[in-house]
Amino acid sequence: MDVAGCWAVLRRATFAAMVLVVVDACTLIPAYQRPPLPVPDAFPPPVVGAAVAAAAPVSDPVAAADIGWREFFTDDRLRQVIALALEHNRDLRVAVLDIEQSRAQYRVQRAALLPDIDATAGGDSARTPQSIAAPGLPAVTRDYSAGLAISAYEIDLFGRLRSLTAQARETLLATQEARRNVQISLVAEVAVDYLTLASDRQRLALATETLRSQSESYDLTRREAQIGTASDLSLREAETTVQSARVDVARYSGQIAADVDALDLVVGVTVPEALQPRGDGAALPVLDPNSELPAGTPSDLLERRPDVLEAERTLRAANANIGAARAAFFPSITLTASDGTASDSLSGLFAAGSHAWVFAPQVSLPIFAGGRNRANLAAAQAAHDIEVAKYEHAVQTAFREVADGLALRESLKKQLTAQQALVTASEQAYRLSDARFRGGVDSYLNALDSQRSLYAAQQILIGTEFARMSNLVTLYQALGGGWLEHNAAPRVAATRQ
Repeated sequence: MDVAGCWAVLRRATFAAMVLVVVDACTLIPAYQRPPLPVPDAFPPPVVGAAVAAAAPVSDPVAAADIGWREFFTDDRLRQVIALALEHNRDLRVAVLDIEQSRAQYRVQRAALLPDIDATAGGDSARTPQSIAAPGLPAVTRDYSAGLAISAYEIDLFGRLRSLTAQARETLLATQEARRNVQISLVAEVAVDYLTLASDRQRLALATETLRSQSESYDLTRREAQIGTASDLSLREAETTVQSARVDVARYSGQIAADVDALDLVVGVTVPEALQPRGDGAALPVLDPNSELPAGTPSDLLERRPDVLEAERTLRAANANIGAARAAFFPSITLTASDGTASDSLSGLFAAGSHAWVFAPQVSLPIFAGGRNRANLAAAQAAHDIEVAKYEHAVQTAFREVADGLALRESLKKQLTAQQALVTASEQAYRLSDARFRGGVDSYLNALDSQRSLYAAQQILIGTEFARMSNLVTLYQALGGGWLEHNAAPRVAATRQ
């Protein structure tokens, strides 16, 4: 076959493919409808005691999902640690590779919509025994052929292949949302682990300072006991505070080592000491404690939470699979065709009159399959119902996380203010008790009790500050924040363009 003949075959094949694309444009996929929200239309207002906390008016608020993590977190070392995690975390790396795998699987499935056109060439030789060979025919026969062939191409009249392609596409989009969810969770996890390490170092600094001051008091009390101005009970009470502080120093030292290991694990590499929070007992400069994250409405979560979007994409994939299961009840048409040359001699393969073609369509109508098609359809519908339940559960989980975060935000604000006032009062009480003890007015036991109350109040204050910061990070994650590196452009400006 000459070049002109090959081009003619390709034109016919292209035209046939275009016709088939038009013919199989319909599918049996059910019309998708997003399930109604199984949650209230608004988040419950935060209640502290019996009064409803009124939200401060915010002019032109920015949604949490539009706040970049570099703007949300104020500590530059934490930003660098998050950047390290986004580069080296293995879970995030697996999520990226999952996208590549799903993209390749989608391309494989999409390729089934078009026929495979192959260039073929072959030759057969056969020898017939003389005892059975027909008179006048050679004992050895040879056949040669060359051309283009389409093998078992399914004409997708009822959309089975298109349904499977739609399913693969939705699966790909679901893996992309899963990758976003992994990153958002990673950013929050790194921040919380960083906060944990910082708060434990604060506790260690406080315990070390308490151990130093109590050791001095113990030495003073021991000298006074030796000269008889202090009782043995006061000496033993002072010793208990020293040993208690020493236990705390040992406990927090071990906890800090575990915190560093946890941070290294989630980041994926060893976090340099220069990027770790300081150990001088300073406050947690991780983010603005006055950050106000507007919650929006529960319907906003459907557009901003990647886990909810992933669940909906998976639901759409299950819906598309129903179309493929329905198409199995209808006839399927497969096409096998070839166009080329054939000859009984290799030299005559491209000679005039050697053109040969084969056209072999096949129609298959299911009559009896032992209930397999009905079972497949029932399984597809059950899988769809399962994904509906998972989607609703994802929405409910998102609603609860945001509602809990909002409620705790107001509560922790008040707890932190009250705890700071308690620490201030405890410091004043300890100074007065210590001064009265030094002046001989009160016993050492009163000063010791004041010191214990101050130490406990300071430890609780550190825990409350950690809870407050962790709550803001968790609420930022629950509202879909952590995907963007920098703040997104205002939506109003984008709408006007």
